[in-house]
Amino acid sequence: MPNKPIDFVLLWVDGSNPAWQAEKAKYSPEQNTDSSIYRYRDWDLLKYWFRGVENFAPWVNHIYFVTYGHLPSWLNTDHPKLKIVKHSDYLPKKYLPTFNANAIETNLHRIKSLSEQFVLFNDDMYLIKKTAPTDFFDRGRPKDTIALNIHCPSKSLIGQHLCLNDVSLINEHFDFKTLIKKHRTLWFNPKNGPELARTLVLQSCPRFPGFYQPHLATSFLKSTFETVWSKEPDILDQTSSHKFRSATDVNQWLFREWQIASGHISIRSHKFGKSFFIDRDGIHLKPAILKYIKSGAGQMIAINDGPMSTTEFKSLLKDLNSAFNLILPRKSSYEK
Repeated sequence: MPNKPIDFVLLWVDGSNPAWQAEKAKYSPEQNTDSSIYRYRDWDLLKYWFRGVENFAPWVNHIYFVTYGHLPSWLNTDHPKLKIVKHSDYLPKKYLPTFNANAIETNLHRIKSLSEQFVLFNDDMYLIKKTAPTDFFDRGRPKDTIALNIHCPSKSLIGQHLCLNDVSLINEHFDFKTLIKKHRTLWFNPKNGPELARTLVLQSCPRFPGFYQPHLATSFLKSTFETVWSKEPDILDQTSSHKFRSATDVNQWLFREWQIASGHISIRSHKFGKSFFIDRDGIHLKPAILKYIKSGAGQMIAINDGPMSTTEFKSLLKDLNSAFNLILPRKSSYEK
């Protein structure tokens, strides 16, 4: 039986683009929204994302490059696998323009010709070692590493509010006690690694307390998006209508958690990849990040950034370029 096609979807924004900045300036973020500059900061590492795909996932069907409209000057837009998708190509007009990643992500199923199986990447997620289609899907089931979690939101962290919004909807549609028993081989699979301890502790909760988020590229079924939209059109419409990230939004994790709660997944080893969050308090992680890239300890790395000084950011960027260039020194066919 031939393998079904797997597409990659990459979200990208150039926060320094004058046209984008001018459009964004027309709209004032409301209370409880997030328009922080690091949400839109370009790391100038995108060429290594494409080099990683060409070297470590040459089997990919198509790459859907989702953007406001601007493009890197070096990108080979004639590449047969590359599909440029502007927000206006798939988002309903009533949601445009948008500077809200949650609106952009929750409507991906509307992209024409996107395959049923796709993997969603942010532009801070890179392949650093050879992969196979079976690393992302197993007989039509998305591969994932799962665990229960407890979310402890603070007033300033919109991301934590998103987690609560997502899991509250999951609990409206799924019975935790029934499913944790039905899918024990998934929840208590040793491949989930150290995070399995969270599930062991939280399994006695009356409802889903929350979901551990590894912050790596996520395998999705397009039909999952269609199902969730059919079940919760109002909250998804509300999210899509927000120009900026809002504390009342849901996000792509809702679709991931829907797949997990339904049991329609296959477990992937926790060793597949690792996520690092680096900001002014986490800049000490830089040596570990550089070592992870160079060592090939995993197949994917995510480097999520937060507020840091200009000096720290430039230093980190220089060192990351050196590390990625060490494992991916040659231009890809996605570069002019």
